[in-house]
Amino acid sequence: MGSRVERTAGDAIVAPQMNAVVLDRFGGVDELSSRRIPLPQVGDDDVLIRVEYAGVGSWDAGEREGDYDGVFGVASTFPYILGWDAAGTVAAVGRNVTRFDVGERVYAATMPVPRGGTYAEYAVVEAEFVARVPDRLPTGQAGAMAWDALTALRGLDLLGLRPDETLMVFGASGGIGHMAVQLARHSGIRVLAVASGDDGVALARRLGADDAVDGRRDDVLAAAVEFAPDGLDAALVTVGGEIAERSLRAIRKSGRIAWPNGVLPAPVTSPGATVSHYDGDRGRTATDRLNAIIEASSFEVHVARTFPLARAGDAHRALNDHYVGKLALKVG
Repeated sequence: MGSRVERTAGDAIVAPQMNAVVLDRFGGVDELSSRRIPLPQVGDDDVLIRVEYAGVGSWDAGEREGDYDGVFGVASTFPYILGWDAAGTVAAVGRNVTRFDVGERVYAATMPVPRGGTYAEYAVVEAEFVARVPDRLPTGQAGAMAWDALTALRGLDLLGLRPDETLMVFGASGGIGHMAVQLARHSGIRVLAVASGDDGVALARRLGADDAVDGRRDDVLAAAVEFAPDGLDAALVTVGGEIAERSLRAIRKSGRIAWPNGVLPAPVTSPGATVSHYDGDRGRTATDRLNAIIEASSFEVHVARTFPLARAGDAHRALNDHYVGKLALKVG
């Protein structure tokens, strides 16, 4: 990493710096501040990514408030950098990394602890969790994709549906949901999308859902009975709550429900069908499969709004607004 060492006029060696949005303590949006901090250290098995775009997820707000403090078995250290998703180019690689070349377009699903997240000009990620950006996917879409797409893919794997079986995607206009609609349709699964708002319904239909309803306004159970008179085979739930629980009555008793960990509120009543709670798989086998699907389909990541890195606070405020798809930061 000698090429990144900088020297002052007096020939003193100083650590290279980067712009980042950091927390000095957990709390509200106003705790986010922009400043220059040292670049992260690159280990033997790591890739240093020059971040161009980073995803902003609903979980970022909870993490900003301290909801994840200590839950991964690692003590929180400050300054703390949020951000779980990124895409950009390879800036450097560790000595054991042979799979990537400097300058290649890559994306990653990472974790802010213990080495910092992606609200920064550079992020260091273990090579196992880094993947090339498919040629047909813009970097801006790739930056907001990884965790949501990989969570959707893992949920569909758990459900194990065959072509022409029926799936309800609840929250189909959100991050995980709109990607799940596309991945399911690629596998020939018939999709009933439960989205939010006219724009959410329109997005789900455009992305290939066989039918789409507004979960806040329409009678989901009636739509489900019309879609699958004998009951739906499965559901992927990406938004919890009373409407979600009521809608799950449309799944037949022998059906299956996939519910990603972190989707809140958790179910109060137990649905008739079997519920599997799970985490996304961000390893190389999963990203290779995701990339193969992206290359072979019209898969897209719908980015509703993109904010400059310095306006990360505005992006966090926008998490409370109605939007479809994902929010992102433009970093590079």
